[in-house]
Amino acid sequence: MKSRVKSRVRIVSLIGASPSITALDIAHELGLSLKGVEKALAALKAAGHIRRVGPDKGGHWEVTGGKG
Repeated sequence: MKSRVKSRVRIVSLIGASPSITALDIAHELGLSLKGVEKALAALKAAGHIRRVGPDKGGHWEVTGGKG
C-alpha cells in the first residue's frame, strides 16, 4: 500500500476515534506536515469519506464511509 493511502487510512481511523481532532493534532500524531494533512483531509472530503460538521472551531468530523 502506498504511504499516501496508508496516511489517509490512519487519518480516518484517528477521526473515528476522536471526531473533534484537529488537523494539527493529526499531523503531530502521524508525524506528517500540517500541509500534508490538510491535503489528505481535502481529498478525503472530496471522495466523500469524511465531512466536517459545524465551524472550524467547535465543530467535529464525521466518517461517512464514502463512495470509493
